[in-house]
Amino acid sequence: MSTASAQAAIGDQAASVTRIARRRPRPGQAPAYEALAREMLATMRQWPGFQRGELIPPAESDGDYHLISRWDSASALGRWDGSPERAAILARMNLVAEAEPQYRVLTGLEAFFGLPVVPASMHPPRARMAFVTWLGIFPTVAFYLWFVMPWLADWPFLPRTAVLTLLIVYTMSYGVAPWLTRWLRPFLHPTT
Repeated sequence: MSTASAQAAIGDQAASVTRIARRRPRPGQAPAYEALAREMLATMRQWPGFQRGELIPPAESDGDYHLISRWDSASALGRWDGSPERAAILARMNLVAEAEPQYRVLTGLEAFFGLPVVPASMHPPRARMAFVTWLGIFPTVAFYLWFVMPWLADWPFLPRTAVLTLLIVYTMSYGVAPWLTRWLRPFLHPTT
C-alpha cells in the first residue's frame, strides 16, 4: 500500500495511527540498511506528532526488516511523509534495499495488541492483555451504565444495547486503550 493510499484509507483522523513499513535489504547490505533505518527513527523522534517507533530485525539473515512508527494522527504521519528529511533518507535507503517498502497502516484497537508482523515471542502474554483490557472496560462500562443508561431506560433492549456498545467500543478504541497501553507498556512488555 502506498503512502498516499494509506492516508486515503485512514483519512485525517485525530486518532493515533501506527504504520508498519516492511523492507528487505540487498544481500550484504543489512548493516547499512539497519543504520539508515535507525537514522530514520532518530529523525522521526524529533518530528511533531511522532509518539514512538521500533525497528524489528528479520528472524533470518535474508529476511525483511519491519519499522513500526506510531503517530498522533494521520495528518502528522502525512506531514512526515511529505518532508524533505524523509525523502533524503529514503533515497539513501533505496541504494541498499531490494525494493520499495510495503506499508500497513493500523488504527484503533488493532494497533495495540498483536501486530501480525511482530514475532510471536514479542507479543504480550495473553493474560496481561486481558487484564489491561479489563482495566479499561470496567470503568468505561460503569461510567456509561451510571451516566447514560438512565437516559436510555425507556428504549427497547436492542437499540439501548447498540448505543451502549457503540459508545464503549469507541471510547475504548480511541480514548482508554491508547492511554492504558502507553501507561502500562512496562507491564505488557517487561523485556523492552
